[in-house]
Amino acid sequence: MGMTAADIRLRVEPYPYQREGILYGLDKKRLFIGDEPGLGKTLQSIGIVDTADAYPCLVICPSSLKINWQREWGKFTGKSALVLDNAVRTTWPYLLRMGMHQVAVVNYESLRKYFVWDIKAHSGGSFRLQDVVFCPQIKIFKSVIIDESHRVKDPSAQQTIFTKGIATGKEWVILLSGTPVVNRPEDLVAQLSIMGRLQEFGGRSAFMADYCTDPKDKKAEPAVPLSVLSDTLYANCMIRREKAKVLPQLPDKSRVDLYVDISNGDEYDVAATDLAEYLRLYKECTDWEIRRKMRMEALVKFMTLRQLATLGKVAQAVDFIRTFLDSGKKLIVFCSLHEVVDALCKAFPRAVTVTGRDSASSKQVAVDSFQNNPDVQLIVCSIKAAGVGLTLTASSNVAFVELAWTYADCCQCEDRAHRIGQKDNVTCYYLLGRGTIDQTIYSLIHKKKSIAAEIMNSDDDIPTDEMYFDELVASFLNFSDD
Repeated sequence: MGMTAADIRLRVEPYPYQREGILYGLDKKRLFIGDEPGLGKTLQSIGIVDTADAYPCLVICPSSLKINWQREWGKFTGKSALVLDNAVRTTWPYLLRMGMHQVAVVNYESLRKYFVWDIKAHSGGSFRLQDVVFCPQIKIFKSVIIDESHRVKDPSAQQTIFTKGIATGKEWVILLSGTPVVNRPEDLVAQLSIMGRLQEFGGRSAFMADYCTDPKDKKAEPAVPLSVLSDTLYANCMIRREKAKVLPQLPDKSRVDLYVDISNGDEYDVAATDLAEYLRLYKECTDWEIRRKMRMEALVKFMTLRQLATLGKVAQAVDFIRTFLDSGKKLIVFCSLHEVVDALCKAFPRAVTVTGRDSASSKQVAVDSFQNNPDVQLIVCSIKAAGVGLTLTASSNVAFVELAWTYADCCQCEDRAHRIGQKDNVTCYYLLGRGTIDQTIYSLIHKKKSIAAEIMNSDDDIPTDEMYFDELVASFLNFSDD
């Protein structure tokens, strides 16, 4: 008996195309969701698993997206997702069996740590699936979601082998990837194998013989036209929609909050405790003049804390950006600190920049190449230098590694992409350090949409208005006490 739209009980109302994706998945069970970034592949895969009641579920994803997955399960279904870490290294099977959590979330790099008991080593260090001894607890998962599945396209890579072993024999296997796959058919071999569908294409060697050509021979045509491969995929196991096609269903702009764990938590905590103590003294102080001085001192401490939170996010920001660029789409990244710009440029040498350190002419060259050159996928902008006046409509995706202080400034940055001339819905990703001042500022920005830039001291981007400051203090202290 097939499932119908009435069976979908998500806590949010899916767009019509998302409902179609969920129903397609309920019918196919082992499939690719290949929608472009920003169309809600996460929601669709959660909808499939939840409607099928295929719990416990395992989500394998890039490390920068783990917390996002955990939050989305709660938001869309009310189910509890456990992010695997050292604290639950041995107890996770028990926690799932007892029903304390219905979902486990793990990043690719940790598959071995949590699910592999032993690897029977060969000389040379390479191994195959039959050499891997998995822990028997992987049997408790009824479904597996593999996010950004182009990460497992190399059949000989360890993560591919582990993913294949975990997914083998599962009734529900959902691969998510915004990467158009059909132009490099060999990338599909490992992913179809993980999905348990390679045999439908005659197995590995038949697939290679039919659809793949020698990469050195640029003019070679595959034995079977790629349109046939495409048709077969869509008929059997793949659904893919482009933003342009479903635009009428989408809002002009959508925001995605991506919480990440910072890498310098201990250092951050020391500074946060110090600031909280100082703010308690400030609140008790009644002398106006001393209070004003304390406020300036506290603002310096706020800035330091923000810098720590931002620097702690860089590794996860690199992971997120790399994951995103793999989809073949362009991305605009906003930040403020020079160290962050430098770290991103080091990680992505082909990126162009628009920052306070760039001359007017080099900014223009950067913008032109981002707008017109398909090979330039990433532009790194400083919030101050690029917040106004630029048109970056070659991308409909914007990511903030750092926040501006006000809602108005965030909107100005977002609207570099969302201009007349941008036909797409714009997706804005906010990378927020979990449990840090990022969360305080972000909630304050949204609470204070009406407070525009008047309260900003135009010299230094710091809110010096006492009312805003007291609000910042109150929400920071509340947050620290939670």
